Amino acid sequence: METLAVALLGFFFVGYVVLGGADLGLGMLLPYLGRNREERHRTVSAIWPLFLANEVWLVAAAGLFIGAFPTLEGEVFSGLMVVFVPLLAGWMIRDAGLWWRAAGSGPAADWLVCGGSWLAAGGWGWLIASLLNDSPTEPTSLGLGAVTTLFVLLLFLAHGLGFAALRLTGTPLARALRLTGRGGRGGRHSLLLTSLVSATLAVLAGARLPLSEHAASDTALTLIVPLSLAALPLLLAAHLWLWRLVSRTGFRLSSL
Repeated sequence: METLAVALLGFFFVGYVVLGGADLGLGMLLPYLGRNREERHRTVSAIWPLFLANEVWLVAAAGLFIGAFPTLEGEVFSGLMVVFVPLLAGWMIRDAGLWWRAAGSGPAADWLVCGGSWLAAGGWGWLIASLLNDSPTEPTSLGLGAVTTLFVLLLFLAHGLGFAALRLTGTPLARALRLTGRGGRGGRHSLLLTSLVSATLAVLAGARLPLSEHAASDTALTLIVPLSLAALPLLLAAHLWLWRLVSRTGFRLSSL
């Protein structure tokens, strides 16, 4: 059960980093892709409603981490609190901007989306750097943290460009294709490459955690792991259905 719990946790975490990293990258690129109100509206619309489905992967990973590895969870969250605070702040700011944009707010909401995306991406970079540290329950040094965070920021930007090449239309799409290559194939290749790099980085960071040594009791795992396994195909099916629905209908926010 311990091995299965570790594998499920890794799968959920990788799923979020790959999927959530794409919409964070797109939010980071908002000033480049959207030069006016209509273009920003079109760019933000590309994030809807997929960002909600992407965050379910993070919720699933956090829930499994808390339930299956409660002792380690406490050590990680308390030891890395200084890292989690800006990460969560960026996440909330970005999501607030998306909801305000859906409600019809203008430039202020767009800046919240962009600024929150940058702050959350930087938080993820610092968290990954700390997990790669000799002691994954303590913040990393300034040097390693800065280098790793810069790499993650650039990775999310590239990931967002590939996502933009698949989701955007019009002038914002043309701007994205200038950097990814002409045509949908260039965007797909770019997104595939950055997805592989993101997944590899997430696995390397997670592998530093002493998960097996801090697993919950067999009784708890016997309850948690089967429930997580049962939820996994439902999560995959729902995400695939939503992606196909959005791609087919060209979902856009109704209000400018």
